[in-house]
Amino acid sequence: MFSVLRNARKSLGQAVLALSAVVLAACQPSVGTTVPTGNAVPVALLVPSGSGQASDQLLARSIENAARLAITDLGGVQIDLRVYPTAGQPGQASAAAQQAVADGAVVILGPVFAEEANAAGVAVASAGVNVLSFSNNPAIAGGNVFVLGPTFDNTARRLAGYAVRNGQSKIMIVHDRNAQGEAGRTAIQRGVAAAGGSIVATGSYEFSQNGIVQAIPAIAAQAKSTGAQAVFLTADTAGALPLVTQLLSENGVSPATTQYVGLTRWDIPAATLSLPGVQGGIFAMPDPALFAQYQARFQAAFGEQPHPVSAIAYDGIAAIGALAKQGRGMDRASLTQGAGFVGVNGVFRLLNDGTNERGLAIARIQNNAVTLIDPAPRSFGGAGF
Repeated sequence: MFSVLRNARKSLGQAVLALSAVVLAACQPSVGTTVPTGNAVPVALLVPSGSGQASDQLLARSIENAARLAITDLGGVQIDLRVYPTAGQPGQASAAAQQAVADGAVVILGPVFAEEANAAGVAVASAGVNVLSFSNNPAIAGGNVFVLGPTFDNTARRLAGYAVRNGQSKIMIVHDRNAQGEAGRTAIQRGVAAAGGSIVATGSYEFSQNGIVQAIPAIAAQAKSTGAQAVFLTADTAGALPLVTQLLSENGVSPATTQYVGLTRWDIPAATLSLPGVQGGIFAMPDPALFAQYQARFQAAFGEQPHPVSAIAYDGIAAIGALAKQGRGMDRASLTQGAGFVGVNGVFRLLNDGTNERGLAIARIQNNAVTLIDPAPRSFGGAGF
């Protein structure tokens, strides 16, 4: 997750307003995209450049390139894109958002991190300008702030629905004992309830190697004694997943008889696919065919692979362009239209609470490779929703 569990949205008060005034003069946009401005939609893009971190600079470049690639695909819709650096800091994001509105922006795309997205939203709320952030943290969503990043709730609903439809309605949750794990647990609980399944047990572990080793025997015993048909894991590939899946299997919860379900992407990095414990496990992912096309086009256009977050920037421009083509504004009612939009991650729509719903595919790891077992829906109303 890109900005998991930053502080919840709150009024930033006088401190942020004062800081914004200091930073505002230094936060000038780069030159807008070279399109005629007569009927162009003025869009501000907030990127994390200026922090002095090479990783932020790379991310900012990838996001901007994705947005410009998306503009070329709009088929006649003109976008006046202006790019504002935030350095990944809330104060600079607030100042950038205010400057963007002063420059005429009718919608703000970005920024990346939850705290700066929150600050940008507060800064321009009184102007009635919406912020389509790249964050996935639902705590900041609402009001004039939307999160475009993939959320735990969306993923959990999709996976729980698939599991229950396929006879795996008795589900055990196994989660990290930290903020991300607890947020994942809550999302899984909601997803299973919505799908008509039941949570038969919940187990957790301290987020450390020793904590996992100590906890797994009791967790495995719970899974077996409650007859859990699926074990829903919050662990990710960079954290506890390799050890948790290995020890569950060694303690008698075999993935051959109990379905392992992953709340996070299990195919990144690719080395994860060779782990014995994840074989047979399922997880959700964006439409792989659409994303592969995007990667190829981005590589051809810019000579490098896109950062994963850049695809969300493309989706944001796709939504803005679709509304402009329909002659609609960037108001809440237009942004939350039920039909949604189509981007390089597949079909998606923005919800009234500021979160999003995305069409996700279900994949299984088999023989050290990813196999698609349930395709991503191409419109809303199908089995995946």
